[in-house]
Amino acid sequence: MTIQLQPIGTVRSAFAEGGPRISRRDIIADIVVHEAYGAALQGIEQWSHLIVLFWMHELAGRRFPLTTHPRRRRDLPAVGVLAARGRERPNPIGLAVAELLGREGNVLTVRALDAYDGSPILDIKPYDDYDVVTGLRCPSWWKNATGGPCSGRIERQA
Repeated sequence: MTIQLQPIGTVRSAFAEGGPRISRRDIIADIVVHEAYGAALQGIEQWSHLIVLFWMHELAGRRFPLTTHPRRRRDLPAVGVLAARGRERPNPIGLAVAELLGREGNVLTVRALDAYDGSPILDIKPYDDYDVVTGLRCPSWWKNATGGPCSGRIERQA
């Protein structure tokens, strides 16, 4: 089966491969939606957050092992890449929940989009409480690494 996707826009951001480390929560980026899809943005500014699907173009064509240590931390057990949140994936599709800060025409300004500058945007969807999940289950290594429940955060080691 062949799947063909056409980008609907591009990311404009200071976040880049090999650039300075920036906390995901501090990244401010623009999503420049192609003019042909401008009408599809009608009403989007009424939403506070968006689900953004993007193509991790810097990784396209690279082959990765099927197992990894989450967050590149050797103290965490190796798991399958589909059981981890890393960028090394069979298909380099990125997903982010980003805060919509504003819209000017076909440009959306967002916070917390960890897509590199120039990344093609595949789709944008409003984020609402339908997507909120409670009662999460996660592996014990995650709880041990975060010192708490599934909602804890662990930092990637250099």
